Amino acid sequence: MKITKIETYILRVPLGEKTFFSSQCAFPERNSLLVRIETDEGLYGWGEGGQYGPPEPVQAAIRHVLAPVVLGKNPLDKDVIWHQMYNHTKDFGQKGTYIEAISAIDIALWDLCGKILGISVSRLMGGRQRDTVEMYATGCYYRGDQYLDLGKTLDALKEEASGYVDLGFKMLKIKVGLLSVEDDARRVEAVRHTVGKDVKLFVDCNHAYNANTAVRMGRVLAEHNVMFMEEPVLPEDVEGYRFVREKLDVAIAGGECEFTVYGFKRLISQGCLDIAQPDICCTGGISEYLRIRAFAQAYNVSVIPHAWGSGIALSVALQALASTPLEPHTANPVVCQNEPMIEYDRNFNPLRDELLIHNIGIQDGKVVVPDGPGLGVDVNMEILADYLVSGR
Repeated sequence: MKITKIETYILRVPLGEKTFFSSQCAFPERNSLLVRIETDEGLYGWGEGGQYGPPEPVQAAIRHVLAPVVLGKNPLDKDVIWHQMYNHTKDFGQKGTYIEAISAIDIALWDLCGKILGISVSRLMGGRQRDTVEMYATGCYYRGDQYLDLGKTLDALKEEASGYVDLGFKMLKIKVGLLSVEDDARRVEAVRHTVGKDVKLFVDCNHAYNANTAVRMGRVLAEHNVMFMEEPVLPEDVEGYRFVREKLDVAIAGGECEFTVYGFKRLISQGCLDIAQPDICCTGGISEYLRIRAFAQAYNVSVIPHAWGSGIALSVALQALASTPLEPHTANPVVCQNEPMIEYDRNFNPLRDELLIHNIGIQDGKVVVPDGPGLGVDVNMEILADYLVSGR
């Protein structure tokens, strides 16, 4: 069996009035880069990359640099192919675009291998620990033309947070960092009072702060029983991460902007993180995710993948979490505080909610892991065509 075709598709959805903001930028659109790898026997696999950066460079890297490395290979040699791609681009691509491109191809190969063998990716990763995954809602961004006017937005923020609870979410992640510490403290307080003490709250700063300001914000979060603080400082600021973690009781999460096990080696071994958050579609694919997870487990650091893209990206994270063991193990998993969870983005995104032939389901407040061969999902090509801006 040989790989005979690699196709790439850039998808884009303008958001218009649904544009939202983090501490770093506006999100006027949702986009993604999908890759489809096909064999001489007609089997194919889907992968994804470039879903929260510009997808065009990732497409170019696949088309012009990596496809010649991959074509003609046996897809079952996926780890061999991973290292060939990485070594081919190591001198100029240890982070960023080329790793995202490798990620997309690697995911497609895992999907393809699962289909060849007739088993799910989670079983291919070592077996299923669970068939459903705890979910937390990612929402409460800064929204609308009045997002800097706190008085006009708190009511909308409360309504949004209450809506997630009404939908059955027991965990919620909200944004901070675009406003002052004092104003964002009011946002956190408003959400906590709205959802009550039994809903777990997480906060994402999107690396808005220097270390001292992050500590100030972290102390506010502790007052409102926030469980973890994500990306408190710049991705490059290893010393700042360690300083913040040493000063706070709130767990520190990060890593969505990091690449490969080498990047996580630095963050984890230097005591920066309680929770590692590799984005499988960006950090090196499933093959590299397994190496990151194993390294993190040696340091008793939890791994919760960042999940942001289309239905393909969501299915990838679900397969990974289905195979993730409890760390540490407990004989009473019903009350376990270490059960892995999936980030469930609640912003408008047809690429997540419409693109798959069969949408990913929710059961009893948990996300159901697809159980078919490979990723267990497939793309509706008619819907893909509706959002396609550059393909093949």
